[in-house]
Amino acid sequence: MKSKLTAVALATVVVAGTAAAAVPASAATAKAAPTRCHTADLKAGFATGEDAKPEMDQTKKQTQAFIWFTNQSKRTCTLSGFAGVDMIGAQKTDNTWSLVRSAKKPQKIVLEHGDTVDFSINLLPVAKSTPQKQKFVPAKFLVTPPNETKHFTLKWPFGGQILKQDGATHPGTYVNPVGL
Repeated sequence: MKSKLTAVALATVVVAGTAAAAVPASAATAKAAPTRCHTADLKAGFATGEDAKPEMDQTKKQTQAFIWFTNQSKRTCTLSGFAGVDMIGAQKTDNTWSLVRSAKKPQKIVLEHGDTVDFSINLLPVAKSTPQKQKFVPAKFLVTPPNETKHFTLKWPFGGQILKQDGATHPGTYVNPVGL
C-alpha cells in the first residue's frame, strides 16, 4: 500500500533526517475552525451586578447597560460584530427604537461551551420631569446576536427613562460591538 504524504509531512521527514516513521496526512486529524454562534446556541440577559447597573437616576452624563451572551451549545463558536437591539417603550408614544451602532471596530470572539461575552449600550438618561414627548421609557429589549435573525426578548430591569433621540443622526443612546 502506498502512502501519500503532504508536502509538509514530507518536509518534516527530510528535515528530521532520521524519522522512524512517516505519518500519512490522511491519518492526521485537522480541527475545523469554529463557525459563528447561532441564536439557538446562546442564552442572553442583562448584567445586573452592582458594578454593571446603569446609573439611571443621574442625568448629567451617559451611562451603560451590559447584555451578555453565553454559549450553551456543546460546540465552540464565534461572535463578531454588533447585536441588533430594538427597545420597546412602556409609553404609548414610545413605539420601538432600533439602536444605531457606535463607530468602534468589532473583533471576533471565540466562545467555548459555557463561555460568556458581553456588549454595552450607551444610554443618555433624563429626569422624570422631562416632558413625555422628549423621553423614552424602556420596557423590553429585542436582542439579536450578530449575523442572526432570531432575537431574545429581555425585560428592562433598571427603570428610568432615556432622552428620546430615535430619529437623531448621532444619538446619545447606541450599541457597541460584542466583546468591547
